Amino acid sequence: MQQHTLAAEITKTGVGLHSGVSTHVRILPAEVGSGRYFVRVDLPDSPIIPAQVAAVSQTVLSTELGKGVACIRTVEHLLASLAAIGVDNARIEIDGPELPLMDGSARLWAESIAQVGLLSQPVTDGEVALTIQEPIWVYQGDAFACALPAPETRFSYGIDFDLSAIGNQWHSWSLSADLEKAAASFAMEIAPARTFGLLHQIEHLQQSGLIKGGSLDNALVCGPEGWINPPLRFANEPVRHKILDLVGDLSLLGKFPVAHFLAYKASHNLHIQLAQKILDLKF
Repeated sequence: MQQHTLAAEITKTGVGLHSGVSTHVRILPAEVGSGRYFVRVDLPDSPIIPAQVAAVSQTVLSTELGKGVACIRTVEHLLASLAAIGVDNARIEIDGPELPLMDGSARLWAESIAQVGLLSQPVTDGEVALTIQEPIWVYQGDAFACALPAPETRFSYGIDFDLSAIGNQWHSWSLSADLEKAAASFAMEIAPARTFGLLHQIEHLQQSGLIKGGSLDNALVCGPEGWINPPLRFANEPVRHKILDLVGDLSLLGKFPVAHFLAYKASHNLHIQLAQKILDLKF
């Protein structure tokens, strides 16, 4: 059995989507069995926040983790990259309350991980991946997220918007058990997909104290006449980004169960509810 950590340090600086605050991030190799975790180096005693379902404190337009008075927001893009590429253990030091949004996607995180590479960590008693034996689901109205028995780990997503430029979109992506194949397909198919917003909602979100760091450089914006800042990286870039969010949120389970994860019009809240149901099943 093996786990993996980073072969070298990664450093990035950027502005958070909701806070508008610029933060500096150092992602460091971590000991076997330590998992993925955040360290708020700007706070007294540098509190540690584990990247676990139990640490989720808020799911409004992003996923926030907290422990005590310390919190860290918009963790999903970085965590998706680490987990999909196979980084089991990582120490993520940050000097502020929110991870940088970068270009709105996970592409820069994925590229940085690929550049430093992975370091194998032998373990004597490795955790066996959970295999989903019966359907598990959560829903709210017509939105749902579920985990279905399957021979491989797969993520499928559907979205449906009144705006014609988005409309109804579906995409499915399989996470290969082969680390090199998984990293390559994630970097090509999922990581480049950027976050997106609807033009008619932006003013309300800003008045609510959200998206202070959002701009046309780090988010796609769609209006009645179409995309404000084309071109798109994929014809169905919005739904691919939803898969990115789902992968990041389910990474809080530690290891991805062997299952087909299927979601429709879901949210970070439903993603986390599904993760909690899976944990309840496991224990």
